[in-house]
Amino acid sequence: MNTPYASPHALVDAVRQHPGDNATLTPETLLTPEQAAQVLGLSVKTLATWRSTGRHALSFIKCGSRIRYRRADLDAWLASRQHSSAAAQGVVV
Repeated sequence: MNTPYASPHALVDAVRQHPGDNATLTPETLLTPEQAAQVLGLSVKTLATWRSTGRHALSFIKCGSRIRYRRADLDAWLASRQHSSAAAQGVVV
């Protein structure tokens, strides 16, 4: 079996971390840091910094030494970062 994971149990461990997503959590549905960076419009280095410092609560899956992201986690993180201007909310400053 030719997979990008360090061990055959890495995907199983990832599934255990996201038990409600078993049907969709496969190697084909997980994004590499390069793919995640492209989706978010960030650099791979920025994602690596955020992972190591915990600066943002952006979920990721560690499969051995490899990092993977779920698209749903990226979408949820983006939604949590959404802000409206005070003017759009009818607030007078």
